[in-house]
Amino acid sequence: MKIDLHTSDSSPVLTEPHGINNPKAALRQEKVNQLSDAFNADPKNRMVQNAAHSLDFTTLITNRDVMIADNHVFNTKIPTESSVTNQKSSGRCWIFAALNVFRIELMEKYHLEEFELSQGYLFFWDKFEKANWFLECMIDLRDRDVNDRVVQHLLKEPVNDGGQWDMLVNLIERYGVVPKTLYPESFSSSSSGKLNTLVTSKLRDHAVVLRRMSAMGRSVEELRAEKDKFLKEIYNILAITLGEPPKKTFTWSFRNKDKKYFEFQNQTPQSFFRDHVGYPVADTVSIVNDPRNKLMALYTVQYLGNISGGHPVRYINAPIEDLKTLAIKKLSAGKPVWFGADVGKYFERNVGILDPKVFQHDLAFNIHFNMTKAERLTHGESLMTHAMVFTGVHLDEHGKPVRWRVENTWGDAFGDKGYLTMSDEWFSEFVYQVVLEKAITPQKYLDVLKQDVHVLPAYDPMGALA
Repeated sequence: MKIDLHTSDSSPVLTEPHGINNPKAALRQEKVNQLSDAFNADPKNRMVQNAAHSLDFTTLITNRDVMIADNHVFNTKIPTESSVTNQKSSGRCWIFAALNVFRIELMEKYHLEEFELSQGYLFFWDKFEKANWFLECMIDLRDRDVNDRVVQHLLKEPVNDGGQWDMLVNLIERYGVVPKTLYPESFSSSSSGKLNTLVTSKLRDHAVVLRRMSAMGRSVEELRAEKDKFLKEIYNILAITLGEPPKKTFTWSFRNKDKKYFEFQNQTPQSFFRDHVGYPVADTVSIVNDPRNKLMALYTVQYLGNISGGHPVRYINAPIEDLKTLAIKKLSAGKPVWFGADVGKYFERNVGILDPKVFQHDLAFNIHFNMTKAERLTHGESLMTHAMVFTGVHLDEHGKPVRWRVENTWGDAFGDKGYLTMSDEWFSEFVYQVVLEKAITPQKYLDVLKQDVHVLPAYDPMGALA
């Protein structure tokens, strides 16, 4: 039997797979009965079943010993921490985490008790730049079939809330930052789902028009002229839902924790970042751990970015123990560390613990998980989903890490007023990236930046946005 999965006359005709429809592959009632008999023969299964009927099953398998061992006490911490921020119902963790790193510099400089930079301000410009990036990708891929895997990947989420460190660098260099008081949160920045749906639908609509124009033989210049019209619509949507970013110079005034008054006039977002934050954002490197690929090599991901003409995304792939050593070096110098990880794995949210042993699945289900980190990446089981900040680490008598202190961006209702504890084993398995300033990065890593770049496909898991 042949089935045609496409509507175009020129589309390939695929052969229906036979193995899955073989009668021997089907589940038989006899087999189901055997499984049921085996299940009911063990009284423990019935006991757990009764409990799980009324409870979240993870509460039944939470490891008490881990909850005690993974405490929130650390012998190495940065000197300045602040109240945990809250990204609410949005995917802006990468922006929040970066601004949490930046604000430490500013708070220490001016002796501030609390301070936040505007996450919504960078969110506006990231959305707008990503819209332009997506439309440029559609122009670049105009001759590919719409069912091409890369085209479909880009159409899936044209303006994802998430991002990568080098994308953050691009935003800061072009747009700077502003205090949160100057550009506060809106409903759609704190709850971005409906805004994303609207912008995504409109961008797909624009993509169809661009592809039609290309099929009619229109030039790239004509496509870009049409793109400019589309961007007017996107800007209007963002300005209405998020508010227009400041267009004039502004005054920043405050009293610090010593009650001393400060006032800085004629500030621009760029001068504010340069003069008051002063973080060397352009002189940073991303060190990643991707065990599928060659170590001490340079990688990028096809079509991953946000600003046309900006810095490309670059990853230096290194052993996981190197990521730990570099993070400890920075924390020991009193500086926070931006990192990316797969936060959904083995996370006890209420107490704020990340540990592969926090849930004892074997006790309730008689199961174990055996995949390696590389196999999880390859089989769709794990990828980078969230960015946070290390602010501390607990070292044993040999200087080896035992647990890590993590500043999250989900408010202060969980963990230690929003701070989490990560076991070192969890770091090994689910941390994928740390960011360092070049000034403290050993030369052997900087030398990797001189290598030819290995390009991963657009849909590779290392292209996931935190």
